[in-house]
Amino acid sequence: MARGGRRHPLVIYRQVLNRWWPKTLGLGILLLALAWPIYKDPLGQVQSWRWMDMLALGAGTILFALLLLAMRGMAYVQIFPTYLKLVTPFLRLNISHKRLRRSTTTEMRALFPPDRMRGWKRDVIAPLGGRTAVVLELNGWPASPKYMRVFLSPFFFKDKTPHFVILVDDWMRFSTELESLRRGDAAAPPKPPRAQDQSILSRLPR
Repeated sequence: MARGGRRHPLVIYRQVLNRWWPKTLGLGILLLALAWPIYKDPLGQVQSWRWMDMLALGAGTILFALLLLAMRGMAYVQIFPTYLKLVTPFLRLNISHKRLRRSTTTEMRALFPPDRMRGWKRDVIAPLGGRTAVVLELNGWPASPKYMRVFLSPFFFKDKTPHFVILVDDWMRFSTELESLRRGDAAAPPKPPRAQDQSILSRLPR
């Protein structure tokens, strides 16, 4: 198997989960706390399913919050000599370099102006506005756009043309790896001179 570059965590995916897992954890703790007064209530003593269901719901919510926390590190992009791999917990794409027309860089706020957004989208993009993103312009989608938009954040797409907006912590290293592996700089080292060439060199005066 061809050796790839480093795994670059996807910042957008991490930012969205950072927004939701603390709130989910807090909700789970609240549900656990509510199970106690229900248990102490006389009706709860008779109908034990009331506090037991609340307890189970709280525990399940906390487990889901911990899952969201773990999922932050499961989304990344990695470059190989012939393709780029985009991975999330629920989606895995291999994007052939033949599909890549060009890559450009720009600030996130130029692609997604915070003043034009509302609600959670503005909260997510506002602290990332000054970060530099790499835009991969493609000559065709690697999968159905509707399917990909189910599992990827809207911030992976600036419009309806075939492309991906990639935001990683070290965009310069990502860009360098992309161009290097696309050109084949990671190919095998040059072969040593043939025996005939060595014999000619050995006869030259020193």
